[in-house]
Amino acid sequence: MSIPKTQYFEAQPAVPSRPRTVRLRIGELDLTLQTDRGVFGSKGVDLGTRVLLQEAPPPPLKGEVLDLGCGYGPIAIVLAKLAPGARIWAVDVNERALELTRANAEAAGAANITVCTPDTVPDEARFDAIYSNPPVRVGKGPLHSLLLEWLPRLNPGCAAYLVVQRNLGSDSLAKWLAEQGFAVRRLKSKKGYRILEVKAAP
Repeated sequence: MSIPKTQYFEAQPAVPSRPRTVRLRIGELDLTLQTDRGVFGSKGVDLGTRVLLQEAPPPPLKGEVLDLGCGYGPIAIVLAKLAPGARIWAVDVNERALELTRANAEAAGAANITVCTPDTVPDEARFDAIYSNPPVRVGKGPLHSLLLEWLPRLNPGCAAYLVVQRNLGSDSLAKWLAEQGFAVRRLKSKKGYRILEVKAAP
């Protein structure tokens, strides 16, 4: 039987649902998360996501924090548990992913997560940090448009932390971001991934 081709960055995955459970251990946190086909990292928490959570600075304890491209919620939930006084925005276009994030947040007791599609985030919302394992497979043009839409919504002096695989263009992305006027530095290289810190240029 042929399986419909789908991408995790589609609003409605074409593949039929097949739920499964994955485990994420970060520091003292030990989370059991529900995932599904048609969602990024459905077979297990992506290595880039793990590297980001292990190596990026912790979230601010208060304020507004964005998980851009949340998938089924591993980044958002870890951020929410580390910073219960902050509001974590878990944003994705994939409706199946958003439903999973809601369920996983509730199961983890992470009541400070707001789960929504990009178009329902208020225009006036500004963020004290952004964390993202961005969807590089959407292509360079759509990825650049996505970052130019959200990175300028950082509050002054605040940073975004992006994890990008070296073989999928992390260095060229860093160069492009610098060309757009952002202050970019490589925080860490680990297991083939780069963590980029991105701030508005002073």
